Amino acid sequence: MLRIPPPLLALAGGALLALLGQAQAAEPAMVKDGMLVDARGMTLYTYDKDSPGQSMCNDTCATNWPPLVATADAQGNDDWSTLQRADGSWQWAYYGKPLYTFIQDQKPGDMLGEGKMGVWHVARPAAGQ
Repeated sequence: MLRIPPPLLALAGGALLALLGQAQAAEPAMVKDGMLVDARGMTLYTYDKDSPGQSMCNDTCATNWPPLVATADAQGNDDWSTLQRADGSWQWAYYGKPLYTFIQDQKPGDMLGEGKMGVWHVARPAAGQ
């Protein structure tokens, strides 16, 4: 039978809690080369027809511009929030602007959606980020 000394067990438990806290505090996107990208490094976009906290990109639009998916229990902060979409799913927003990827972007760094139809724009970090 393996016996783990209590001080070592306490240390391991504390490290695990610290890691869980970091995972929960992680933001849903990151800044790379002056733009917001998802966890895979894919460019994120905003849509001019959206209202703060509300996505207007549904159905075929959402097929071509997949939302940055959130979970119902995801926790935002001052910069990040979640919104419930028309289909009941959840999406991340940055300063209230819903975020999307673009189906034609094939690899990290692609920005083929920039300026599409005059209403799609690469998401950029807020000043000071």
